[in-house]
Amino acid sequence: MKWLVGIALLAIGAAPAPTGTVLLRPAAVFDGIDPVAHPGWQVLVTGERIVAVGPMLTVPANAETIDLPGETLMPGMIEGHGHLFLHPYNEASWDDQVLHEPLALRTARATVSARATLLAGFTTERDLGTEGAGYADVGLKLAIAQDIVPGPRMLVATRAIVAKGAYGPKGFEPGTPVPQGAEEASGVDDVVRVVRSQIAAGADVVKLYGDYRWGPGEPSRATFSQAEMTAAVSAAHDAGRIVAVHTSTPEGMRRAIAAGADTIEHGYGGTVEIFRAMAARGIALCPTLAASDAVSRYRGWTGGNPVPAAVVENRAAFALARSAGVPICMGGDVGVFAHGDNAREMTLMVEAGMPVAQVLLAATSGNARAFHLSDRGSVKAGMLADMIAMHGNPLKDIAAVGRVDWVMKGGRVVRP
Repeated sequence: MKWLVGIALLAIGAAPAPTGTVLLRPAAVFDGIDPVAHPGWQVLVTGERIVAVGPMLTVPANAETIDLPGETLMPGMIEGHGHLFLHPYNEASWDDQVLHEPLALRTARATVSARATLLAGFTTERDLGTEGAGYADVGLKLAIAQDIVPGPRMLVATRAIVAKGAYGPKGFEPGTPVPQGAEEASGVDDVVRVVRSQIAAGADVVKLYGDYRWGPGEPSRATFSQAEMTAAVSAAHDAGRIVAVHTSTPEGMRRAIAAGADTIEHGYGGTVEIFRAMAARGIALCPTLAASDAVSRYRGWTGGNPVPAAVVENRAAFALARSAGVPICMGGDVGVFAHGDNAREMTLMVEAGMPVAQVLLAATSGNARAFHLSDRGSVKAGMLADMIAMHGNPLKDIAAVGRVDWVMKGGRVVRP
């Protein structure tokens, strides 16, 4: 009953920080380090940190015990590419969300999406742009950190950055000011100014659009010049921020790699040479398989043959990247599809040929490494006590990660 009270307090922002010691006794532990489950392991938590992990632990007399029979315990998963201020495109188009939904409505919906994400077992989310909702993600991050609303730990990219004239919405009278889904910049000095202004406003991550469609019906083309891209990445790195680049064309990807980006998002048009260059520099790819899958289904695809060209291209690039040794980020572009269904990306990664253990590692320690998060992503002493549990063994059945039934964040049980 006291865990239910804790949840109620969490929902209204009054939950105290945990201070006691808790012993967790699941059936097995996947620690996010080894590609196996360890049967009989236990985990000892004091306050918000893990203090011991293993089969035989010395437990203080005053420790509380939580039994998780039949459950596999693992690190809280890390969503690598999400948009909490978007909701599925079959509910409202991207243009309608950006142009017609009030900011208060989008923020209220984002709080619900944040809660669904946490309860689904994703205790951290890298949110890559509010898509027209300004700096509202900074406020949501603060509300979660202050226990005003429940949600994952957030890394936010705020407005994201696009080359002037390259993004949207489009299709209005020329010269008419139209709200944009990202902040525009043009020229080296302006790009650096915008990077620094977003960091000053609270950005943890700088997101750049390395290519896009300049006009309706046109193919994507590289947008920022090499000089602009390099200057933006340099300014972000000088401030200790990582850089994510949305890019799917070979030229856009080449410029992002040369600039020293930390992750590339989508990468649908990547070539063998491009992916080898990414691997050589340790640049991770977020393939976002679930985004192309979801959009294709909204357009009528039911999963059979013929497979839509976008899905074929996405799967082929994913296979090329893996064969080249590119670090793989687990990120589905959630918001294109429903928040809380984040594990959809993991299922698609397995279906596309990635071994289950590698997918689980990507969603935990792999994403932590790619995003420079040294305090999470694995179950070991000293880490944040962000952990989840599910019935069965996800190493044998990836679908298990879609059935998370127990969540701990910072030593506090938020889903009992």
